[in-house]
Amino acid sequence: MEKKKESTISDSKTLVDRRDFIGGATMLAGSSLLGLASAGRAEAAEGVADRMPPIPPEKWTEAQKKAAEEITSGPRKDLVGPFIPLLRSPEYMSRLQRVGEYLRYKTNLGSGISEFIILLIARRWTQQFEWYSHEALAAKAGIKAETMKAIADGYRPTTMTPDEEMVYNFVAELLANQSVSDPTYAKILARFGDQGVIDITGLCGYYTSLGMLMNVARTPVPPGVTPPLAQFPH
Repeated sequence: MEKKKESTISDSKTLVDRRDFIGGATMLAGSSLLGLASAGRAEAAEGVADRMPPIPPEKWTEAQKKAAEEITSGPRKDLVGPFIPLLRSPEYMSRLQRVGEYLRYKTNLGSGISEFIILLIARRWTQQFEWYSHEALAAKAGIKAETMKAIADGYRPTTMTPDEEMVYNFVAELLANQSVSDPTYAKILARFGDQGVIDITGLCGYYTSLGMLMNVARTPVPPGVTPPLAQFPH
């Protein structure tokens, strides 16, 4: 039996003990928190052909060459993952990757919180490439293996740090309610400040965009790599 609607989602950690963030079958605050996995995501994980494979460099336009150079000369170094389909729209890719460069490398949140958010959003979209790309980075940033496993399995982690827990609640509310409650907002504001609120929200939006793009394009994990995330019921 699923949980009944509660007056505030900010107490979500006491409402459910599994699938309260990743959603699948569990309901929180009266509706599915993150929704059911789509058939498109399931097909992507089962090996359906990449819709937007790499474009041979000899076929790149001048705009594509310029956009690719921005990626390979920056901190990412390689043109992989979302930037392969994004190369079809080089100006958009150029503008978007600069936003991502700031959010990933230059905020004051610290790599641990940034990687934590990235994993939450990757799991939200069952985005195999994003999870594969960031799992080791998250571990290096100090996120516990037990925490990552709970997120991957669709459970609320019981091993989060205080910072991770307040960020988890913020992200969960934002995805469930398209906003956050005053108590949840106040905690993030007190800990990370105005800029932190903006940057945390921005990370959610940026990696949601990448998740959507790669799910539409069916961007695969590298050859020989098993997709790391199970599909949710659909």
